[in-house]
Amino acid sequence: MTTDLLVGRELLQLYAARTGPTQALRGVDVTVTGGRVIAITGPSGSGKSTLLAVLALRERPAGGELRHRGRLVSAISRRDLQRLRRREIGWVAQRPTHSLFPQLDARAQLTQMAHLRGVRWDVDAALAEVSLTDRAAARPAVLSGGEQQRLAVAAASVGPPALLIADEPTAELDDESAALVLRLLRARAAEGTAVVLATHDARAIAAADTVLRLRHGVLSGEHDAGQERTATIDGLGRVQLPEEALPLFPGGRAVVTVVDGHVELRPPEQP
Repeated sequence: MTTDLLVGRELLQLYAARTGPTQALRGVDVTVTGGRVIAITGPSGSGKSTLLAVLALRERPAGGELRHRGRLVSAISRRDLQRLRRREIGWVAQRPTHSLFPQLDARAQLTQMAHLRGVRWDVDAALAEVSLTDRAAARPAVLSGGEQQRLAVAAASVGPPALLIADEPTAELDDESAALVLRLLRARAAEGTAVVLATHDARAIAAADTVLRLRHGVLSGEHDAGQERTATIDGLGRVQLPEEALPLFPGGRAVVTVVDGHVELRPPEQP
């Protein structure tokens, strides 16, 4: 039985800039369900990392509604949010060292995460799962970038958490390391964890159950594995066309025709 862990409606996020407030998210709807892997894609600056931070409860949205297990996040105190993140959410930052304790070796990283989550965890099996058995006594500073990333994902997976969020977890990895990370993420999803990735990596996208595409802070499309790609339509009837379709409408205008239940878009005739 699947469970909606997070439901976001019309999510808005603002950041201060020299020219005034900048909208990083502009009315995004998203549902995060246990046991599934969601890949969030889009160009740099499209809002992927911001959406991850909101879903990980590291940032409160500036507008819209976000619910965790049906409870409004805006009604949860800062202390309870901190406790919720520690117990239920695994986080892998884009730079893996930002997700690790610099003073702890690989085995101690996982032991500490198990302690923070209040669970018993087979640390040796977890290290073996990401091919780090022979690096168990190594601290992050002496690990390679790929080893750091695998360790960060293994640490975030301890519990397992209800939600595991990773920002570009395979971007810098060779095929072998990427396969290990994606296999681990799929294994956690099979155990009921909701997994959300921000990624440009075709390997990670192919491993996802659902792909969400962001552009300029707006959800421009989504599809489930094996299904047709769909465009999103907001409450005002605005359609987000896929990026490859935009050159067909150089003037930013389209003629819309509705015939027999079908909608046709075509560029206006040029004078």
